[in-house]
Parts: sequence; structure tokens; C-alpha cells
Amino acid sequence: MGLSLTTYGLLAVSGGALRYTRLGDRPRPSWLRPAHYLLGSALVGLVLLLLSIGIVGTLGEYGRLGHSVHLPVGLTVVALILASAWSASRISPERPWARKAHLTLNGILLFSLVVVTATGWSVVQKYL
Repeated sequence: MGLSLTTYGLLAVSGGALRYTRLGDRPRPSWLRPAHYLLGSALVGLVLLLLSIGIVGTLGEYGRLGHSVHLPVGLTVVALILASAWSASRISPERPWARKAHLTLNGILLFSLVVVTATGWSVVQKYL
């Protein structure tokens, strides 16, 4: 989870840099946009990996899912990540709604990551 949070933070910084260069007369480094896409793809992969580890681990330990609030919060994070990635793929001058949707989803995602981290901590404590 720590790597996912770090990746999210790097995405926020690179996204802020993209916005900074887009709104001003500043040149954009050629590596910035591909790096942002690469980080976004990595975050999608990390979250899907965490989902699979969580499901397998929980089924192995308890034999069922849904014994805590962590499952719905985690599924919400997965949905938000996938929706954010989808909206990012729609961003273009012809679709001004996509950038706003992407930023809004990422704001909601920040809150959801905090909640899933807190609920996940309590789940991990049950394993130990």
C-alpha cells in the first residue's frame, strides 16, 4: 500500500507540473507526460495487485469476504482508479469535461485512499 500511496503522490506532483506548464507560457519537458502516464498505469496495476492479494489472503484466512468495511472501501478505490484512468484517456481539447472529471475523481480518490489505508491497518492487525 505504501508504494501505491507514493505513486499517487508522484502522480499528483507530475499532474501539477503538467497543469503548471499548460496554463503558463512555460515549456513542458518531453518526458513529463509519458512519465505521468507510466505512473498512472503503475498505480492501476498496483491497486489491482493489492485487490487480488487482499481477496486471496482474506479467503485463505477467513474463508469468506466482507467481514469488515475494508472490502467496500477497497472496491471503491479500485473503481475510482479505473474511472480516473478512463477519464485520463478521454482528455482532449474536444472533451473539456474529461480533465475536470479526472481531477474530481482524483480528489475523491485521495480521501478514499486515506480511508482504505486506515481500514486496511485494522485488517492487517487481525492477521498478526
